Amino acid sequence: MTVFVYIVECADQTLYTGWTTDLPRRLAAHNAGKGAKYTRSRTPVRLVYTETQPDPSAAMRREIEIKRLRRHHKLQLIAAFQAKSSSTF
Repeated sequence: MTVFVYIVECADQTLYTGWTTDLPRRLAAHNAGKGAKYTRSRTPVRLVYTETQPDPSAAMRREIEIKRLRRHHKLQLIAAFQAKSSSTF
């Protein structure tokens, strides 16, 4: 089973980190106001970072690692991810 750890940017430019096994469904839930309590009042959200983990336990550990990062470190992680993503096209 593939598990995704992700970061979304909310409408107020804050960042939310989570994990899921179904990324499109989870993003739709966030944008419908049915996702996490944090994102409900901050829609729409935009996916800015994702990585895969082998299982839910690893995903939860990685989510905690990312949540503990300061904002500027999260932005560096996002920038590196986006640079890597854009160079693959």
